Amino acid sequence: MENDEIVKIAATVLALAVAIIGHEIMHGYMAYRYGDNTAKDAGRLSINPLVHIDPIGTIVVPAVLFFTGAPFLFGWAKPVPIYIREVIRNAGYKGAINVSLAGIYYNFGLALVASVILRYVDFNSIDSMFEYFIILFVFQSLVYNVVLGFFNLMPIPPLDGSHALSYFAAWNKWDRVVKFYSSIERYGMVILILIIATPASQYFFAPVRYIIDMLK
Repeated sequence: MENDEIVKIAATVLALAVAIIGHEIMHGYMAYRYGDNTAKDAGRLSINPLVHIDPIGTIVVPAVLFFTGAPFLFGWAKPVPIYIREVIRNAGYKGAINVSLAGIYYNFGLALVASVILRYVDFNSIDSMFEYFIILFVFQSLVYNVVLGFFNLMPIPPLDGSHALSYFAAWNKWDRVVKFYSSIERYGMVILILIIATPASQYFFAPVRYIIDMLK
C-alpha cells in the first residue's frame, strides 16, 4: 500500500472518529449542564475514544463502506446514557431539545471551522506527508461532520431530529405528534434502512452534497 493511501485512510478514520465520538460526548455534556450527571458518572464525558467505541458502528460499518467504495462513510459511537426526565425537570422541554440537538450543533460547528481553515490553505504549497495528512483530515472533517449532522437531523426515530421534534411537540402540547412518534419508534430502523439502501437515498442526501460544495 502506497504512503499516500495510508495517509488517506488514517486521516479519514481520525476525522470520522472525532465526528461521531464528539457527537455523543456533546449529548452527555449538554445534559450535564442541565443537571443530569448520568453520563459523567458513567465516565462518558471522557475524550478517551475507547469508552465510546461501538464495535459495529465505529469500526465494522465504516470499514465496510470505505473498502466497498461508498461515496460517504457513516458510523456511530456507543450512545451516551442520559436521564432526560432530570433534564426536563431542571430546564423544561427546551433543555431536552438542546440535549437532543447537541451532537448536531457540534457536527455543524466543526464543519464550519474546517471550512474556514480550508479557505486559508494554499494547496500548492503542501510539500510533506504531514501537511498532506493535516489538510486531508480537515477536509474529511468538513465532509463527515456535514453528513452526520444532516443525517441525525432527520425526524426519523431513533435519530436526534425525531427526539427534538417530539420534545417540541410535547412542549406545545401537540399530543397527536407525540403519539405518532411513539407509535412509529419501533419501525424507525426499518425506515432508515429503506432510505439508505434504496435509490431514495440520493434524494435524502442531495442537500448534503450541496452543503459540502458550498463550504469547500
